Amino acid sequence: MRSFIVFLCLVPTLLFARQTQLETQLKEAIKGKKAEIGIAVIIDGKDTVTVNNDIHYPLMSVFKFHQALALADYMGKQRQSLETRLPIKKSDLKPDTYSPLRDKYPQGGIEMSIADLLKYTLQQSDNNACDILFDYQGGPNAVNKYIHSLGIRECAIAGTETAMHEDLNLCYENWTTPLAAAELVEIFRKKPLFPKVYKDFIFQTMIECQTGQDRLVAPLLDKKVTVGHKTGTGDLNAKGQQIGCNDIGFVLLPGGRTYSIAVFVKDSEENNQANSKIIADISRIVYEYVVQH
Repeated sequence: MRSFIVFLCLVPTLLFARQTQLETQLKEAIKGKKAEIGIAVIIDGKDTVTVNNDIHYPLMSVFKFHQALALADYMGKQRQSLETRLPIKKSDLKPDTYSPLRDKYPQGGIEMSIADLLKYTLQQSDNNACDILFDYQGGPNAVNKYIHSLGIRECAIAGTETAMHEDLNLCYENWTTPLAAAELVEIFRKKPLFPKVYKDFIFQTMIECQTGQDRLVAPLLDKKVTVGHKTGTGDLNAKGQQIGCNDIGFVLLPGGRTYSIAVFVKDSEENNQANSKIIADISRIVYEYVVQH
């Protein structure tokens, strides 16, 4: 009995040592990088590791994940289908922003289902589709209130894509800590926030994300795991730094193990390719740690 008690006492110490080992590896991976880099990992819903979590990181298009959750809640309360169609005018299709939607329908004058608009925002990170959905669901403030209602307080959503493109300083007003982002992914996966049809749609759409294939998913492509994620990519600020290069998501391993991960690269003097590689390297380290332990 005594040896059993000693073993139980050692378990927390061993877990802490392992988490410290991962934290050390992550800190080593980002040493010397010309950027502020924040990381959060939640393994199997309980073991949490963070690096540089006390900084506010610009969300960039990561906030389209937050928007999708608030949208699903809104639609659930309105009892509306994902096939609900919204009008798209030419004036909705801003010219100086990333928008595959505008490229395909430059004249507007169409209707599109919310499901298809969500695919544009979550899979292709379309900025015009994002703002069309903001108009429908009550704007950034409605999204901000909903996310805070889930207990996620260390984030803020204050401006649309159009607003951020008009004033790059507003990119910093849409912020999060890495842990808040990882916790939101956990809440989405584990809690019945809204009708299952919306959850399943968002879940699958994130798995089919087409942006940032050189970030979180890059080292996992041949690992027989399921990855769902949402990227965010910023322009250069007045100092010539990339405002943000981000990726958040979930990883489901064979056998039932899971983890949520958020990586934010802020005000980087590295180029976009190098920033993406930082995220990929972090993803590899975390995956190898989880598999080994």
